[in-house]
Amino acid sequence: MKRVGNLYEKIYDLKNLELAFYKAGRGKKEKESYQLYSSQLNANLKNLQKVLMNEVYNIGKYHFFTIYDPKKRLICAAPFNERVLHHAIMNVCHTSFEKKQIYDSYATRPGKGTFSALKRAHIFHKRNLWFLKLDFRKYFDSIDHKVLKKQMRDIFKDKKLLALLDTIIDSYSFAEGKGVPIGNLTSQYFANHYLTKLDHLVKEKFKLDYVRYMDDMILWSENKEKLLEYGYEFSSYARDELQLTLKPFCLNRTNKGCPFLGFLLYPDRINLALRSRTRFIKKIRMYDLNLKSKIWSETEYQNHVLPLLSFVKHANSIEFRKQILKRIDEKNVIVNH
Repeated sequence: MKRVGNLYEKIYDLKNLELAFYKAGRGKKEKESYQLYSSQLNANLKNLQKVLMNEVYNIGKYHFFTIYDPKKRLICAAPFNERVLHHAIMNVCHTSFEKKQIYDSYATRPGKGTFSALKRAHIFHKRNLWFLKLDFRKYFDSIDHKVLKKQMRDIFKDKKLLALLDTIIDSYSFAEGKGVPIGNLTSQYFANHYLTKLDHLVKEKFKLDYVRYMDDMILWSENKEKLLEYGYEFSSYARDELQLTLKPFCLNRTNKGCPFLGFLLYPDRINLALRSRTRFIKKIRMYDLNLKSKIWSETEYQNHVLPLLSFVKHANSIEFRKQILKRIDEKNVIVNH
């Protein structure tokens, strides 16, 4: 596939920067950083345009914080002006990344996402006897800068764009020459693209049923021995070409249940994983308390509860939801009396 050029000027086009501001502001309009930026929007966008035109960008003033949902992660938040920049880049470069993707890669792609990946995985799970579940050790922290930069040069030939992408890549490291920050839009694209050659290996050489959501991957087959053989080849390629290390294989029969994206896949059903049940109980109780204590309005409560209910509804969870909501109602009756 031919490399793409003449993109850099499109990034700093004012209409593109305005669109980037709109996207960067989603869910951020109550934050001071958004309000300060928007209060002088025209001046800020023109300043960003000037910075890009003169190639004098200064990137990497990150704010770090830790989340524990569903597991401990160090999140790297870029300042708002850099968020606008990241969206401006990906508005223009998205199509070039998209062309490299296989159908069954589901992260950071419009029209895909968690539930599409789950639905597709269940189709494959129903029609195979064996599955091989794979994921990498400290994936985001292990992405090699040299390999990633080479991958960018396989897509783009625009020297100014490549210099900008190099600067973003070099703005963060977990270890020397390793890692992209969790939290950046560009990191999501980099991390999703980093495994595309492995995707093509599985689909075009192994010819297996396969689904990937970022670094969460499942391969399926009727043949246990072949599946294990392909798993070792997959691991060797990841180690030698991408500098990545897989966690121990999870190889089993499909009727034993396969963990994926907070669910458990079986041929005849999808169940909630234990950690998803625990998370649901914890969050629904907290949300209910926020409503009862008037920390949240009814609208804020609904905005938090609806995505939570949407998630668990993708599993066989009707009785579970009824039990939890009944317990909360009974507790509220006791407290109110």
